[in-house]
Amino acid sequence: MKSGLPKKSKDISRWYTRIVEIADLCDKRYPIKGMNIWRPYGLKALQQIDRLIRAEMEKTNHEEVYFPLLIPESLFKKEAEHIKGFGSEVYWVSHAGKEQLEERLLLRPTSETAMYPLFALWIRSHTDLPLKVFQLVNIFRYETKQTRAFIRVRECHFFEAHTCHEDYEGAETQIKEDIEIIKQFFKKLSLPYTLNKRPDWDKFAGAVYSIGIDALMPDGKALQLGSFHQYKENFSRPYGITYEDPNGKHVYCHQTTFGMSERLIGALILMHSDDKGLKFPPAVAPFHAVIVPIIFKEEETTILKTCSAIKIGLEQRGLRVLFDDREITPGSKYYEWELKGVPIRIEVGPRDIKKKQVTLAVRNSGRKLEVKMGEAEESINAALADYAEKLFEEATRINASQTFQALHLEDVKDKRGLIKLPWCGSEECGKACEEALDMNTLGTPIDEDPSCKNKELCSICGKPAKSWVRFARLY
Repeated sequence: MKSGLPKKSKDISRWYTRIVEIADLCDKRYPIKGMNIWRPYGLKALQQIDRLIRAEMEKTNHEEVYFPLLIPESLFKKEAEHIKGFGSEVYWVSHAGKEQLEERLLLRPTSETAMYPLFALWIRSHTDLPLKVFQLVNIFRYETKQTRAFIRVRECHFFEAHTCHEDYEGAETQIKEDIEIIKQFFKKLSLPYTLNKRPDWDKFAGAVYSIGIDALMPDGKALQLGSFHQYKENFSRPYGITYEDPNGKHVYCHQTTFGMSERLIGALILMHSDDKGLKFPPAVAPFHAVIVPIIFKEEETTILKTCSAIKIGLEQRGLRVLFDDREITPGSKYYEWELKGVPIRIEVGPRDIKKKQVTLAVRNSGRKLEVKMGEAEESINAALADYAEKLFEEATRINASQTFQALHLEDVKDKRGLIKLPWCGSEECGKACEEALDMNTLGTPIDEDPSCKNKELCSICGKPAKSWVRFARLY
């Protein structure tokens, strides 16, 4: 399998294209470009991510819904800015069988225009607020750039949370809660990220402001993994989403959204893997451990029974375990599960059985541990925690090595990574920086103080800077 895998350290693009195929994550041979097939192993990883975000939603009193895929054109057209933002990316349905539809339908590019007419029916009084719902669905956008598995696709697995509040302050509190949610969520992915308030020319269609969740990858490019949007009343007015306040007055709701996509899988592959294959963090790994029997004919039955018992015992304690009893060599299994990024390999042979132990091999260190069978669960959990921490430390180190701050554009023109410069706030200067750096504006930092406290000057016009701004090349 690995003979067909280029070295990530030499050609990350070719490596990525190949690893998603040979690790059985997806199959790109479906006859519609950008609409890929999730293979069982890749789907298991995606389902773990879905499980994590569902848990965070439940903790914060969001309720799960599931809206239809098709949206009538008349509903879509109610919000003018949204049409501008998505008009060229929409898939249209014009016929049902041989009959031309009286009204065209579109496949959802996102769900504001599908949900909000119903929100107007669901919300009557201030006692109905806040309304906090989410869904996990597929969205469809006609992506015209070169498609890439999980990163740039035309059918995309998507998480989206939508909320309604009495006022702007309530909506702002929601965005603060969302920021806390992703702190917990990304910690489990061992994935560092930055939060950036997008410039006005790059905010979400219909938003008052947008905050991007951006992760810097090992090749110095940034990958947007999700976003938060503050809408104020921009959607509630065209869709008539009002509530009756305690004084009997009808007031328009303030709204927010929070979304993330299957790009999370792409980010984990790019950030945590190496020339040998994937390194899934334990929270996402389809299997925490794989049991590999070391078979000797005269003791085959005993070894296989022991492996089965170990699997059952570990699963009863909440671990995801695979017993690989295929009739191929142990070495072939080692190579395959290392390539597929299983954190721990459990080896069980005659010597282990005699010593009443198992041998643990940890994916990211290559070290082997001999532990008593009765202590296997404790040792595996400790190894998984250490494994996750080491992944985060390495990712943080890579990010730090590619993050640059400067007062003058000339000092970072030849850098590759995340660039931070002082900015006067004008679109003209922002776009001039983009052109000079051949990068995109990520925006002003939200995860740190963006203010210029030492009277820094804009790196383009020389006027007093209002804030720092981040730039990066994008996937």
